[in-house]
Amino acid sequence: MIRLNKYISNSGVCSRREADVLIAEGKIKINNKVVTTLGTKVAEQDEVVYNGKILETEKHQYILINKPKNCITTVKDTHDRKTVMDIIEGACDQRLYPVGRLDRDTTGLLLLTNDGELTKRLTHPSFGIKKKYVIQLENSIHPDSLKEMVKGINLEDGEVKYDEVKYGRQQTDRTQLIVTLHSGKNRVIRRTMEYFQKTLLHLDRIEFAGIKKNDLQRGQWRFLDAKEIGFLKMTKSR
Repeated sequence: MIRLNKYISNSGVCSRREADVLIAEGKIKINNKVVTTLGTKVAEQDEVVYNGKILETEKHQYILINKPKNCITTVKDTHDRKTVMDIIEGACDQRLYPVGRLDRDTTGLLLLTNDGELTKRLTHPSFGIKKKYVIQLENSIHPDSLKEMVKGINLEDGEVKYDEVKYGRQQTDRTQLIVTLHSGKNRVIRRTMEYFQKTLLHLDRIEFAGIKKNDLQRGQWRFLDAKEIGFLKMTKSR
């Protein structure tokens, strides 16, 4: 017996919190009866229906890819361009979805899963998921600009503060930066470089929510191990 909201979440429909809303609104049926009581439990043989469809709990899958350049972070593309789904084609029977997104020209780590609750956790601003990037610029950037990024800069949609900013390649190459931030603002790094009037040549995400690429090569993928999955699920809001 498991709680109904967990059963719904495991089916890939939504998070547990969102499942509670569906239950309270009378949108869930168990064995052809509407259920509105939160905390209701269901057995494996029970028939749970939402929106006219019988829900079946899926095995959760967690795949990490090292996204190459010119690859779209979407499930399908109307212009027949390469997507991240092409990279993991045939990896598992479940239908997976990207957690967040990376721009077409941005490379690096991207998580795909059918765990709706975890996806919500990793993308909601209140959890402040840490991300680390390597930035390659056309020209050098002054140390004062690095200090300003940590102190906070004002973009058109509000202030952004970087957790850490340092030069790459043994701190001697001023055209390369390694930055860590929690902000989930759209295209925040590209807009930051525009703020400093710097031309961004390449952007690569090397860490996401504590998960590192290690020896995962560009264009390749792997399943997360149990330790990594457990680490992600322990993530708490800030």
